[in-house]
Amino acid sequence: MAEPVTVGLLVRIEALPGRESDVENFLQQGLGIVEQEPGTVRWFALRFGPSSFGIYDAFPDDSGRQVHLSGQVAQALDDNTGTLFAQPSIEPVDVIAEKPPI
Repeated sequence: MAEPVTVGLLVRIEALPGRESDVENFLQQGLGIVEQEPGTVRWFALRFGPSSFGIYDAFPDDSGRQVHLSGQVAQALDDNTGTLFAQPSIEPVDVIAEKPPI
């Protein structure tokens, strides 16, 4: 049975002009990083529109979220801000209800 989640992060990313495919590749590479984070139990890379992307990740508790916020994905976001995308918006969220994976 999947570990339940109580908190998450919603990250919104706006690609710089002409960098849309680079942002998509960046997000695909992020999966390999978060697979190494035991506290990140759900992770999704999203596309909202032609140049609008996002990440949704979820954690069993706030300590997992804090570890993630100081990890490699957060560093990669910082390193690529201004190169691939504008300053990302990172919103902490509380999970009210979920349908866990089987």
